[in-house]
Order: sequence, then structure tokens, then C-alpha cells
Amino acid sequence: MTATAQTELAGVFDFSPEHDELRATVRRFLADRSPEAEVRRLMDTDAGYHPAVWRQLAHLGLTGLLVPERHGGAGSGCVELQIVCEEMGRALLCAPFLSSAVLATSALLHAGDEAARARYLPGLADGSVIGTLAVTEESGSWRAEDVATRAEADGSGGYTLTGQKLFVLDAVAASLLLVLARTERGPSLFAVAPGAPGLAREPMATLDATRKQGRITLDATPATLVGSDGGAAAGLAAALDVAAAALAAEQAGGARRVLEMAVDYAKVREQFGRPIGSYQAIKHKCADMLLEVESATSAAYAAGWAVDARTDEVGVLASLAKAYCSEAYYHCAAENIQVHGGIGFTWEHPAHLYFKRATSTRILLGSPTYHRELLARRLGI
Repeated sequence: MTATAQTELAGVFDFSPEHDELRATVRRFLADRSPEAEVRRLMDTDAGYHPAVWRQLAHLGLTGLLVPERHGGAGSGCVELQIVCEEMGRALLCAPFLSSAVLATSALLHAGDEAARARYLPGLADGSVIGTLAVTEESGSWRAEDVATRAEADGSGGYTLTGQKLFVLDAVAASLLLVLARTERGPSLFAVAPGAPGLAREPMATLDATRKQGRITLDATPATLVGSDGGAAAGLAAALDVAAAALAAEQAGGARRVLEMAVDYAKVREQFGRPIGSYQAIKHKCADMLLEVESATSAAYAAGWAVDARTDEVGVLASLAKAYCSEAYYHCAAENIQVHGGIGFTWEHPAHLYFKRATSTRILLGSPTYHRELLARRLGI
């Protein structure tokens, strides 16, 4: 983020010196730990992340940003989380941060189960536990009412789950699976241990190799209820709003990085004896990208501010941010390739890595169309 843009945002969202220091610290860390060569190396691994870097993220307190202090976390807000996610998006960090520190943590925080929080949050906070949230199935829906995985009481106070979950973030690496399933009373949240009987996990080949996804199959798999029986819908919706705000910030960070790449290249690449950035067509592309990046950043942080302020606009702003940031990142990543021309299409150039991340995050947590429909419902239109 440029100094001017950061100053303008500070006037709107009141970024503090501590926020600025957090951003600077994370950016320095990621510049050292997530260079392009390391991203490419981790793309080809099964785990998709470096355990030592994950431990360092935990040591910095980043894995427990949302976790209350009484459970070993930093007790920070959504805006602090967004600052970290924005920098991770710039660096294409390969790590289970979104799945564990955002999705799993938010699901537990909104489940209304203090015993489960005390049991699971400390491990998520210190990084010793990697969590994930399994919601989507064949339909690809993130809505609780569309869940088909079945949960049946086992007669001894526990439950067994039967069904399949698809495109689960870090499904293979996770040591805590939070699974949405349906009981007779409705959608409910369950915790599943990684070695539980009847549980099978396998990686799924996806366009974006920088973020691992997998398939989870449950066959009468033992599980522990988290929250109330049939009462997961409201908590899931709230957790996904937080996750949407965090992902929107990540997308804004990625979009800003591809804008920087395009502008830098336009300054040095020459055609007909002059930099291509001097031609009107390229100027217009970069100007349009800048407008989208600044708007995306503002939309993302507006949603994060609403989460921290606990306003009634959280749902509206989260869906607005996710829809807009998804399309802005996708467009900017595509335009970056166009500005680079032939070299932008090659495997050796990083432009395609950002385009693939933009494509995958466009669908993750719901497509722009889904969030526009959700936004309309939330506005009563």
C-alpha cells in the first residue's frame, strides 16, 4: 500500500500506529518467508505449508489474533486480522491461516459453546492445532440449510456423521475438523478428530495450488456436538461474515500487488522507442485497476470495522465486500497479464499465480452472484 493511500484509509478507519507497525512487521516477515521461490516450492508439496513458518506465525501471535486472551490468544479484532490477511494476499502465503485462524476459530467463537472454546481455542491460538471448517458438498453451497451430511445420535451422548464434504481448505493437514451436518433438529456443528473411525481425507486437484483443498468422507464417523443441536445456522452465518471480511482483505492485498507489478512493468518495457506506460491504452488499464484496488480496500475494511463495532450492517457490508473484492481482484489479475503481454502467460512469470488465486478466492465462501443475492435478501429487496 502506498503511503498516500494508507494515510487516506487511516482518516476513514482510524488506523493506529500499532496497526501500521503490525502491517510493517508482517510485510517484513513475509518478504523473508514467502518469496516467489518458496511459494512455488510449497505448491508442489502435499501439506502446502512450511511447519517452521507456521510455528513462527504462531510465535508472532498471528494464529490467535481472534482468540480471546483468556483462551491464550491476542484478543484482537477483525481489522487487525484483515491487515494480516491483506499482507498475506500480497505475498501469496502458502499456509493454513484462513482455514485455521479464521474459519475454524470464528466458527468456535460463534457456536455459543464455552466448553468447546476452552477445549479447542488454546491449541488454535498457539498453532499446535490446525483447524478447518467443512461446509460445502456436491451443491457447493455455503448455506446451512443446504447441508446433506447426516448426524445421528449414538445412544451414549455422542453422534456419528455420514456424508461427504468437498473443497475443504487444508483438509489433509488439519488436526481439528469442524463439520456441518444435519440432525433431526436441523443443521449442527460437530468436531471430528483426525484419526476417527470411518474418516477418510484426500487432496483435490484445483486450479490454485497455493491453497490446498481436499475431500472428506464420513462413514458413521464419531463426532462431538459443538453448540446446540440444530442451532448452527446463525453462528455459521456470523462466522462466515467474519471470514468473508478477512478474505476480502486478502483479495484487496493481492489486487494491489498485481497493480504494482503492472505499473512497474509499464515503466520499463519499451515499444517503438518509448515505455508502454506512456501509451493511453496502458494508462487507462492501470487507472481502472487503481480505482478498483482502492475501492476494494475500502470495502474490505468497512466490513471489518462493522464486525469490530458490532453494528447491524455486518452482514450487508461483508457480502458487499466479498462480491466487489472478488471481481476487482479477478479483473486486476487478468489485466496484469495483459499489460505484461506474452511474458505474462508464461509459467516462469508470477502473474499466473495471482490470477489463479484470484480465480479460486472468487468462488471461495460464495461467488459474487451468491453474495449479491445474499446482500439483496439482507437489505430486504
